[in-house]
Amino acid sequence: MGVAENNKRIAKNTLMLYARMLLMMFVSLYTSRIILAALGVDDFGIYNVVGGVVVLFSFLNGAMSAATQRFLNYELGRNDAEQVGRVFGMSLLVHIWISVVVVILAETAGLWFLNSKLNIPAPRMEAANWVYQFSVAATLVGIIRVPYDATIIAHERMSFFAYLGIGEAICKLGVACLLGVFSFDKLVLFSGLIFACLFLIAFIGAIYCYRSFDSARHKLFFEKKLFYNMLNFSGWSLVGGVAYMCNTQGLNIVMNMFLGVTVNAAMGVANQVNGAIFHFVTSFQTAFNPQIVKYYAEGNKKETDFLVLRASKISFFLMLFLTLPVAVNVDFILELWLKVVPHYASAFVCVSLGYCLMDCLSNPIYTLVNATGKIRGYQLIVGFFFILNVPLAYWLLSMGLSPVWVLVSRVGVTFVMQPVRLLIARRLSGFSIRRYCVHVLFRVLGVFTLSALPAYWLSSIYAGWSALLISSTYSSLAVGLGAYFIGLDLQERRSFNLLLGPKLGFKKVTVYREQPDASITQEL
Repeated sequence: MGVAENNKRIAKNTLMLYARMLLMMFVSLYTSRIILAALGVDDFGIYNVVGGVVVLFSFLNGAMSAATQRFLNYELGRNDAEQVGRVFGMSLLVHIWISVVVVILAETAGLWFLNSKLNIPAPRMEAANWVYQFSVAATLVGIIRVPYDATIIAHERMSFFAYLGIGEAICKLGVACLLGVFSFDKLVLFSGLIFACLFLIAFIGAIYCYRSFDSARHKLFFEKKLFYNMLNFSGWSLVGGVAYMCNTQGLNIVMNMFLGVTVNAAMGVANQVNGAIFHFVTSFQTAFNPQIVKYYAEGNKKETDFLVLRASKISFFLMLFLTLPVAVNVDFILELWLKVVPHYASAFVCVSLGYCLMDCLSNPIYTLVNATGKIRGYQLIVGFFFILNVPLAYWLLSMGLSPVWVLVSRVGVTFVMQPVRLLIARRLSGFSIRRYCVHVLFRVLGVFTLSALPAYWLSSIYAGWSALLISSTYSSLAVGLGAYFIGLDLQERRSFNLLLGPKLGFKKVTVYREQPDASITQEL
């Protein structure tokens, strides 16, 4: 399959995922408002921190999901259909084993931690235990679902993947609306209905895979060599999985131990905002990731590096376009969105959005490292520093500092680790740090500076709706125009014009490849 056809597929998949995430973003934000109003601040905080305890025990799943996605993408890039089926069968078997381990850990150590260490009001402990059990069941569904979702993404069936996401968002909206209908304990009811929703979506995805892909009909399979290859990959991914859990749920639990469930409610609000926006951007990267791995498997280094650079840069611009109006008007937006704004929510949202901007730049590098299969050094180094966020958070809070500094320190660690990621990528794949700085880093810094500082100034001299409209208009124009004229290079601008040419009435567009003497004129 040619590069041009692959690029068209990426563009089509990206549009489908955009539509999915645009709807999911608005539904998720509206749903969060209903849930917070129905549950109240304390119960909303309980749901977030209790669910976080369960997620801690699913670190094995995170490691194997990365291995599953990588091996499926790699074998599809090699056009080995039989091996794709083996990878799926092996992955499903391993995820069943993981689910058994999670149940054992959750029903022993997890229950002890919930009832002995978490700072939860005594009258709500029974409800918290019900939430915990439903969260365990939902986690098991998520574990078994991984090979099926990985298969859909590896085959680039992004339209169905988008429909699944939209269905899940609408289902959760229905759950939120039902909270006002029944008189049953709303926290317990919400947890049970969310589990039912996730089970339904996972079941639909499994049926689709079984009917659409031969590999998904492969029986449970075990082969020692394949198992060791996947175990070697996932074993080092496990370090990254633990680091991710520490970076998210670990910090949430530490803050609960010092400040109670109110701060968890604020963290839950920040996670809802960041999740809605960041998942919109990661949908763009989801469309790129399979092609990065497949190009690497084919030995096409030029296209691999090109996609990494483009995915890093454009995802940052998309994230900045969405987050800047929110960040500079966060207090006004939260007051409009929520009936009750938890303390620290505004600061948590702003700092977390900064963290997500850094993540946009690091995720494509991580995909490239995964494609090589040599992830030991990356996971050990990056994972070690991210795990340090937990003791660092404990120390900051024990010193009496605001919990906002916990999230600020997390952003600082992420910033420091970006050069380390680039050095590892260069050693493993020959990735050019110079090209990354020229084509990505300098361009995103230029656009950020020209858009963020004036937008913040505008929001400070106006108030209310005026500040929101004026600063949002400026930031949208500044990021859009800055991304086009500063962020994109000459080839990318011409490719962008080529896509818009028919709508603008142009008859002929000239597209230049990287070689100066290789221009192609295409009739539209």
